[in-house]
Amino acid sequence: MPNLALRPARRMASVGLSEIVRVSEAATALKASGRDVISLGTGEPDFPTPPHVIEAAHAAALAGETKYTATQGTLALRRAIGTACQRDNGYSAEPSEIIVSTGAKQVIFNAFFATLDEGDEVLIPAPYWTSYSDMVTVCGGVAKIIPTSGADGFRLQPAALAAAISPRTRWLLLNSPGNPSGAVLSADDQAALAEVLRAHPQVAVMSDEIYQHICYVPFASFRTAAPDLADRTLIVNGVSKFASMTGWRLGWGIGPAPLIKTMAEVQGQVTSGTSSISQAAAIAALLGPQDYIAPRRDAFRARRDLVAAALNATGRLRCPLPDGAFYLYADCSPCFGMTTQAGTTLVDDAGFCAELLAQEGVAVVPGRAFGLPGYFRLSYAYDEASLTRASAAIARFCASLT
Repeated sequence: MPNLALRPARRMASVGLSEIVRVSEAATALKASGRDVISLGTGEPDFPTPPHVIEAAHAAALAGETKYTATQGTLALRRAIGTACQRDNGYSAEPSEIIVSTGAKQVIFNAFFATLDEGDEVLIPAPYWTSYSDMVTVCGGVAKIIPTSGADGFRLQPAALAAAISPRTRWLLLNSPGNPSGAVLSADDQAALAEVLRAHPQVAVMSDEIYQHICYVPFASFRTAAPDLADRTLIVNGVSKFASMTGWRLGWGIGPAPLIKTMAEVQGQVTSGTSSISQAAAIAALLGPQDYIAPRRDAFRARRDLVAAALNATGRLRCPLPDGAFYLYADCSPCFGMTTQAGTTLVDDAGFCAELLAQEGVAVVPGRAFGLPGYFRLSYAYDEASLTRASAAIARFCASLT
């Protein structure tokens, strides 16, 4: 008999375990059974955290920097974030315009919780990172999905944005470079979107730029592309991807001081300030040596080219070269209607991914998880040997289809 006292809240009815997590768990279970499994489902750099960052954390711990910090983040780190913004993106940010959180995900959640009333809309171009829509739902909002096209490089078009805006729209959520597509919005792309937004002053912009430093073309921050919209723009960033600091759990938001103040009030009731040691480490990541970033980016680019070439060579997958991040979003729809060695007919991307895992032991994430089915996401943030083996296995699977 269910425990009525602990029944889930109604808002949880449409929120579940991320399909990325489910794929990872299925791969783990298969591996535990003795199968050789290559899991390419997680977006986590395989490079180590840079030594100077670890040394800074150690020094901070030894110096006694192990106490609570200000909810909004240490002044030293917020100043470092402002310095890095000026250096990398050409705009300045005052400490009052910056909040430091336990990962970029908390920044996004704080912003939605602080601003969304029941029924308010958040426009999200698809494909999108799976947590975006769930966070909107948990915060009482409505995720309004705008499909994009592979023909447009998965970049949101101004006409589609204009058609989607309604009187209930509160946010447009952008992600460039994007997860899962790797799409990058150029300065011109963002300026065109900004032109639409100027006619709708009730719509704010959240730009998730966590993959900024893993970009193979010139990067443009939305804040730089549309400086006149700074008073309704929230930039989301962090150290997880470029500095391989996923486990340190540290991200930040940059926006108008009144918004940041309200977000800090939310955060104060959830986690308070983030780890003091992680904040000290992040200062070193931002202001210390940066010479490791370009070689790592070059390594990601080489991996991208290796795997994309192998997928396209199957003749049954279509895989464009993305301009950023470390994911490939491959079109597997040409395989629909074909039959596997086990006698299963493929009808969708979820079936393709499940049969690929069962037959070849390669785990990738179906596109339906990202709001645009017919594709699968493959992370190439893994060593080249694993990627080579996985590519060969995917090719065998495709060749076996009849």
